[in-house]
Amino acid sequence: MTTRQYSPEQPLAPKQGLIILNCSRDKLVTSRPIPAWDLYQGACVPPLREHFADHPARRARTRILSAAHGLLRPDDVINTYDRRLTTKAQALALHNKTVSAQLDAEFTAAPNLSRMLIIVEPLYLLALQRAFDHLDRLDVTSIMPGPWAWTDGLAVLTRWGWA
Repeated sequence: MTTRQYSPEQPLAPKQGLIILNCSRDKLVTSRPIPAWDLYQGACVPPLREHFADHPARRARTRILSAAHGLLRPDDVINTYDRRLTTKAQALALHNKTVSAQLDAEFTAAPNLSRMLIIVEPLYLLALQRAFDHLDRLDVTSIMPGPWAWTDGLAVLTRWGWA
């Protein structure tokens, strides 16, 4: 695998990076559907939401892994819900039902994708296992095995020129 270094003068183009975050139990309780980006109030979503406030193209390269919906784009509109992955069987079922096809679509839509940052709980990694079938396309995959690893994730985004 070849690793290309990006300097702050040459940031990674948005289509070259993909960020996958855990959903969180902390959600706004609403009577109407709202964007996923605004619904989640815990884990790494709030600091990343603030970090990308002025960078819509980079924000668009973020996905939130939801136990109820699979991979969500920031602007996907959803209702408040309460579902967590608590077993390997649930994680594998989510992978087979939705996430595998969603990941394949991500890789097809972004042929220049070369970096991936994954910040999720270990159990949620099982739902993302299809991503590891595409490692030959990636220069770097960074995995932070905890949904609160914002500081570590920010260090990765700095190397991408996205901080």
